[in-house]
Amino acid sequence: MSRALVLFSGGQDSTACLAWALARYTHVETIGFEYGQRHIVEMECRQDVLRELKSQFPEWSERLGDDHVLDLSLLGQLSDCALTAEKEIEFADNGLPNTFVPGRNLLFLTYAAALAYRRSIGTLVGGMCETDYSGYPDCRDNTMQALQLALNLGMDQHFRIETPLMWLDKAETWKFAEATGGRKLIALTQEHTHSCYLGDRSIRHDWGYGCGSCPACELRARGYRQFIASAEARDD
Repeated sequence: MSRALVLFSGGQDSTACLAWALARYTHVETIGFEYGQRHIVEMECRQDVLRELKSQFPEWSERLGDDHVLDLSLLGQLSDCALTAEKEIEFADNGLPNTFVPGRNLLFLTYAAALAYRRSIGTLVGGMCETDYSGYPDCRDNTMQALQLALNLGMDQHFRIETPLMWLDKAETWKFAEATGGRKLIALTQEHTHSCYLGDRSIRHDWGYGCGSCPACELRARGYRQFIASAEARDD
């Protein structure tokens, strides 16, 4: 339980999860994936976040171990969706937004488990959430429990999948980050993380960079405003 591997994209949620893990585990490694995502800029942002975490939180610096990046470009070739192709974001016939990448989290966690197996890591940490989300079936708690069982049976190990954001909405995720790393982590999240599906970092909003109109930006912005309103109410 002293070693954890965090699925780290460089976004708001995975940054909050990484901070959470660093506050709890003595050794934390990170893993990211290049899968042909349209917002590939997140791969640059994740390096900025890692650098800033080491710089601004020296108490976590020694706990932060190796960063791993895997090439899953085949997933992008198989996926015909708005996250891997130049398409308008809309709802598909199955009721899900066409930003859903089928099998993405299942593959991410399976590859993460294979890496964790080799590096003697028993805990996998991911930012999956079914409270404030787009309905992706691979973000649901039942999926995580089933996958944990499959990984343990298939590898004859005792992996634990931790999803600290599973029952939090986006406003609560901002509050969660503040409780974990204070205002420094909020500022770091605003300035360096990336959530925008279109990969737009040309506009700086109070909640961070993004186009401001894609589902990821709208969710992040709404959560931030609710978080600020709640904080102001507490101060009053």
